[in-house]
Amino acid sequence: MQLEITSVELYKLSIPLKQPFVISLGPQYDGDNVIVVINTNAGIKGWGECSPYMSINGESMDTCFIVGQDLAKALKGKDPLQIEDCINAMERIITRNESIKSAFDMALYDIAAQHAGLPLYKFLGGEKNKRISTDMTVGLGSPEKMAAEAVEYKAAGFPSIKVKLGTTTEEDVARIKAIREAIGNELPLRIDANQGWNVETAIATLQALKEFGIEHCEEPIARWNFMALPEVRKNSPIKIMSDESCFDEHDAERLAKLNACDYFNVKLGKSGGIYHALKIVEVAKAHNLKLQVGCFMESRLAITALVHFAYSSNLIVHYDLDTPLMLKEDPVVGGMQFLDNGFVEIDDTVGIGATIDEKYLEKCERIVL
Repeated sequence: MQLEITSVELYKLSIPLKQPFVISLGPQYDGDNVIVVINTNAGIKGWGECSPYMSINGESMDTCFIVGQDLAKALKGKDPLQIEDCINAMERIITRNESIKSAFDMALYDIAAQHAGLPLYKFLGGEKNKRISTDMTVGLGSPEKMAAEAVEYKAAGFPSIKVKLGTTTEEDVARIKAIREAIGNELPLRIDANQGWNVETAIATLQALKEFGIEHCEEPIARWNFMALPEVRKNSPIKIMSDESCFDEHDAERLAKLNACDYFNVKLGKSGGIYHALKIVEVAKAHNLKLQVGCFMESRLAITALVHFAYSSNLIVHYDLDTPLMLKEDPVVGGMQFLDNGFVEIDDTVGIGATIDEKYLEKCERIVL
């Protein structure tokens, strides 16, 4: 029997954060996500999730919910195992909108892996040949508040700490200095300006932070100004990671040819899902670059898919998977688990191996197409 998509369910999943999370682009108070469930004539259900971020991918929970209905209509009746065909169908419906497309993509890969009788990482050709541990992120704030958070995360055993920056050189150096004085020099620090600096400020700040043992810096300048990223990299003593300037494999190819960065940060909500994320890995391999996997404000459902993807390539060497730890509630059944000291694990359940609790979904706004 040929598999066929019979219906699609869309849910608005809003989970409050334990505390406001602040970056240079502004604060966030909730994880306003969308769940996609693709049903098939064989009884196999695929689950996906996206976490739209208006200031980065230009989408919101409401726009994803509306666009998702058009995507669902386009996919109904199609063979979910023909993933490329389904991706192309969504591309024909609407350009960009990578966040909601990533949730459909995730659900399609979930179905395909279940149909193959494999956990997703094996379906993607991966192996559990490395241990994966997440950093923990300190949000933007006063030096004192950020230092206190860093102390808390060090005490919890996280192997590295990510720090949000992106204001002035003086303020950002004061933040890192306070954190280093509070936690010492053992733990690596990673910084993320979220496009907050101009070129001059980026170079000045990165040079001023040379002595503080920074592992890498994500997206120092505005993503539209990527042509200036090689200049920043050339003058920076700290490795540069492209994030907002790298959505898909085409962005990755441009950045690689420009020698603009040392790493790509792959987020499924930027790439449009696993299909294009795998192509970013191919670009990285061709240009001898390495990668990080990152996230927006997803629950453990999408993060489980991201962990599966992280096992698909040994070029993926950094892991930023901490957003479920920022949410007040965890409605996910199964899926990845957080262990001690920032380590994570997934089992060998077929597919993604994670769903949302049905009782929790009953409280959510939904539509079935």
